[in-house]
Amino acid sequence: MKILHIVLLSLAVTTSVWSQAGSQPVATLAINDLLNRPDYMMYVSDHFTGFHYAEAAAAYGALKYARVSDNQALSEKLLERYQVVPGTDQLLEDDHVDANVYGILPIERYFTNGDTEALNTGLALAEEQWENPQDDGLTRQTRYWIDDVWMIGALQVQAYRATLKPVYLQRAAVQINAYLEKLQQPNGLFHHGPEAPFFWGRGNGWVAAGLAELMSELPPEHPLYDSINQGYQKMMAALLQYQADDGMWRQLIDYPDAWKESSGTAMFAFAMAVGVERGLLGQSQYQPAVDKAWQALQQRVTEDGQLTDVCVGTGQSQDPNYYLDRPRITGDLHGQAPLLWLAATRLTKEK
Repeated sequence: MKILHIVLLSLAVTTSVWSQAGSQPVATLAINDLLNRPDYMMYVSDHFTGFHYAEAAAAYGALKYARVSDNQALSEKLLERYQVVPGTDQLLEDDHVDANVYGILPIERYFTNGDTEALNTGLALAEEQWENPQDDGLTRQTRYWIDDVWMIGALQVQAYRATLKPVYLQRAAVQINAYLEKLQQPNGLFHHGPEAPFFWGRGNGWVAAGLAELMSELPPEHPLYDSINQGYQKMMAALLQYQADDGMWRQLIDYPDAWKESSGTAMFAFAMAVGVERGLLGQSQYQPAVDKAWQALQQRVTEDGQLTDVCVGTGQSQDPNYYLDRPRITGDLHGQAPLLWLAATRLTKEK
């Protein structure tokens, strides 16, 4: 009994320390985990082989957190890790959303240390997406996968943040509005695909995060503001209904018996946190949901800074059991990334 008491006390102290200190301990643990990885995550497929978008997304979040927290030591270590990145020399030739989204990372490097060469790399990837666009003005990389709301939107928004040129916001707005019109379901959520009529957590997470990135910059006077804001508000309201009592969201959002999944939870909480911070969502309604999600996520971070219960990469299926039976893993960068976005956003609000 004495041993059990000590173990329980230790767990309580650990949770208490994290809760009292805000977002910093968990974020620092996650960044150190990223820095300590001996290899880079690589993507190998029939359409693109190179540096994986999930590590680009995680590094983007890590650099943003280090910058917002004024942690020069972490910034320098991250800049060193991503000074020369394998699998990035052919990204323009690959010409695919999974390749181009890497541009968010060199632009974030520019925000951190003023590296204009890195900025030019990111802008070149953003510009390429609108070379020879479709007749409707959308990028030729359009494929109407829900992931693209973040993949395309985040890059164009980053390019806008670095240059303040309205053309980048215009591209993101036109693209995301088209995806909303085509893919958003009456309940506000998104099917994984036309042949996969299920509300998969992380797939919807990419949409929520992409909408938040755009809405954080899109001015109210933009012609598409009302349309996109309506889609964003509708999605956030739907998500609020499906959050579990402990703050988590599930692998299939509307399946009450589905397991609780961490990457989608972090993405949804990030999207809501941005909305509250920018005055787009009511604080009294949405901040408690963000706080509950953050507490639940903290409890799922190991001592080594790795988030547990992250769904592996998942294709589309007509069988709900395919989603429900997907393996859950620890430390996958699809989960580490939004954990860091959320931490950076919470820190911005605290400051």
